[in-house]
Amino acid sequence: MENIALVAITKHGVQMVRKLQESIQTADVYYMTKFEHGDEKEKGIYMFEGSVRLILPDLFKKYDGIVMVISLGAVVRMIAPILKDKKTDPAVVVVDDKGQFVISVLSGHIGGANELTHELSEHLQATPVITTASDVNKTIPVDIFGREFGWIVEYEKKVTPVSAAVVNEEPIVIVQESGERNWWKHNKPLPSQMKVVSSCKEAMMLDFSAALVITHRLLTEDEQSMLLQNGVLYRPKSVYLGIGCNRGTSATEINAVIDETLYELGISKTSVKGIATIDLKKDEEGLLDVCEQNKWTFQYFTPLELNAVPISNPSETVFKYTGAYGVSEPAVLLASGAKQLTLEKKKSGNVTISIAVK
Repeated sequence: MENIALVAITKHGVQMVRKLQESIQTADVYYMTKFEHGDEKEKGIYMFEGSVRLILPDLFKKYDGIVMVISLGAVVRMIAPILKDKKTDPAVVVVDDKGQFVISVLSGHIGGANELTHELSEHLQATPVITTASDVNKTIPVDIFGREFGWIVEYEKKVTPVSAAVVNEEPIVIVQESGERNWWKHNKPLPSQMKVVSSCKEAMMLDFSAALVITHRLLTEDEQSMLLQNGVLYRPKSVYLGIGCNRGTSATEINAVIDETLYELGISKTSVKGIATIDLKKDEEGLLDVCEQNKWTFQYFTPLELNAVPISNPSETVFKYTGAYGVSEPAVLLASGAKQLTLEKKKSGNVTISIAVK
């Protein structure tokens, strides 16, 4: 976390945040004017008069993390009136005046306060204090599972009961049909009450209290009914689209072909990572607009790179105009690193689309 405010209201606290700023150079420092050293302007340090309570609303809007060298009780009373939602509130961390303890107070998981607490405790050689059950028990944090990979929680209605089932060591089934596999971060085996399976079909044959479903597929009604009754659905960014199109094809037409094709194949658009094509299309406005609208990556490859990828139906016509024997198929294989295509090639109007799942 880089967008951090370090706040102090005591002599010792000021010394601490000034020292921390040397280690965390992206952090902004705030303290009372009565502790002015004379080099604040040079160091970009902010000073304030009166109670820190007065500047907290602005700090909440401006920063992702706020570190306060103030007593825990005082911090709780000051932030209580301005709390909104755990998805939008910044991480709040408290440090005692002697720098012995670093305490994660607010937005521990989603806001990153727990990670910030560990980082600060290393800088200060202090004891981190974290009370989030999944962190303490070194198990799966349901609300941010896979976040470091870009996974998106699509069905989060049951996050709270599923989290309870995880920390209470009830039988959990983890269905992983796609996405990164190295999500278990702890230096111990996966708990015995957690079972990982590779398909929803396999999971539906088991007895479990809660389910974590990681898939790019659109679930059937039966799968939703059985697995999401007490389950959370995660969408990994594992789907890549290879696109070829005529010059000047609109973003509207490209989006329509993508939506139609994904629906036909039962693939969630949320799981799309990006588009791949030939370098001749690197300035194609329609493709660029589609990527910008959907916040997708955009990759392009030279004909030489594309021709190095074996494809089933090389086209002399495509080669005549582009120098490559295929565009959408080899491009999507190169971008995804997949061994095979989920959709070899489909032509619709001015657009040709291929799909691969990493």
